Amino acid sequence: MPCDKSCPIEHTVNLIGHKWKVLILRNLFNNGTQRFSELTKGINGISQKMLTQQLRQLETDGIIYRKVYPEVPPKVEYSLTVLGESLKPILDKMNIWGIEPLKQSNLNQQNNGK
Repeated sequence: MPCDKSCPIEHTVNLIGHKWKVLILRNLFNNGTQRFSELTKGINGISQKMLTQQLRQLETDGIIYRKVYPEVPPKVEYSLTVLGESLKPILDKMNIWGIEPLKQSNLNQQNNGK
């Protein structure tokens, strides 16, 4: 995979390469539009500050859409944009690829526990 100064792989990694971004995308693919609290509950270990930062970056990059409803208290929902939806095949491949290493890791843990 030849890459020069404007490498598409590097650009993709810059957009979604952070652990939390991928998990945010996973939740939006699996559950559709979600509120902040739903995303927080669906992602183990993420702080509210980190979730806010990652959502802002994904929104700035055009991967997710943030809809604010004019209510008190404010209601905010997050969903995937068309660009965000186009990442589905990448996450699907990551899921498929991860099956074998996960099985192997679980097998190794079982064997080490004996």
